[in-house]
Amino acid sequence: MFRFFRKNKPLSDSAGHDFVAQEPATITSAEPESFEPSDPSDPPELANPLVAETLGASQPPPVSWVGRLTQGLSRTGRNIGGLFSGGIVDESLYEDLESALIMADAGVSASQSLIQALRKQVRQQNLSEPQAVRQALVGVVSQHLSVLEKPFDVGEAKPLVVMIAGVNGAGKTTSIGKLSRALRTQGASVLLAAGDTFRAAAREQLIEWGQRNNVAVIAQDGGDPAAVAFDAVTAGRARAVDVVMIDTAGRLPTQLNLMAELKKIRRVINKADACAPHEVLLVVDGNTGQNALTQIKAFDEAIGLTGLIVTKLDGTAKGGVLAALASGGQGCRPVPVYWIGVGEQIEDLQPFVAQEFAQAMVQSSIP
Repeated sequence: MFRFFRKNKPLSDSAGHDFVAQEPATITSAEPESFEPSDPSDPPELANPLVAETLGASQPPPVSWVGRLTQGLSRTGRNIGGLFSGGIVDESLYEDLESALIMADAGVSASQSLIQALRKQVRQQNLSEPQAVRQALVGVVSQHLSVLEKPFDVGEAKPLVVMIAGVNGAGKTTSIGKLSRALRTQGASVLLAAGDTFRAAAREQLIEWGQRNNVAVIAQDGGDPAAVAFDAVTAGRARAVDVVMIDTAGRLPTQLNLMAELKKIRRVINKADACAPHEVLLVVDGNTGQNALTQIKAFDEAIGLTGLIVTKLDGTAKGGVLAALASGGQGCRPVPVYWIGVGEQIEDLQPFVAQEFAQAMVQSSIP
């Protein structure tokens, strides 16, 4: 078994594994001779307009990951961090901090819990300087979010079957492409399934990602997405790949017929492999705020989520919704957050680390 971390060493048990799909008709493959992990600083290839649009045409500035995350959550960071510019730690500061957390989508319950924990720590450590209280808040938020932090175990099964869902526009297909590159760089072999058979652009986009990452893609023009998922799991077992990722059609949780189809896809995957799917992920747009909790709860009840990918934390996203999730806001189970995304570049999707996220929310430091 090996785990997916941001700063992993190369994995000897699967490094160098080459996979070229040769299944008939329904499988599209880049047919690579070999895979060479690219330097994360390399600019994206822009020959294809789909890839260019997805990855962006300019090379990112040399800013650290925590720096990019801090920039993405700058709206919340300014609102919270700015409260520590004064020289007094008093009741007014606590009230303003609670209001800022609520405005950041943390919700009333989580905000009150965080401030209560902060008060306790300030008393216990006899803190009087605003910057010391600020660092204490980072620790409190980090501890609160730690329930969501969990490494992604790739070696749990072979193949590890990952079913991925999400509403339209959340960045689901793009996230799958980025994860494919990250997993391949870590040494894992990957097979993709274009289960979004209703949107032609989704299949084309996934195929482009497959070609870019030297990963085979199972795709059909129209047809039953459950059948595509079944074929992918079967092919993954036959080829002994490490990870099979299945893209599904974007849908709103209120579309009951489409949610029922998700359940069907899950059942069919289980017929292909009695232990699958091993992971059921939901891609959530970080800009949706508290509405994300409604999505998480609905999808969890329908297909039993094992993890989340939170995207688009690079604009107006406030980020506090993760604090609400950690405290079970709106009856939501605290589903682990495997990855968060702050931009369009491949390296802008990284494993969730509670301490880093807390620093960005409070803007305790900007590397």
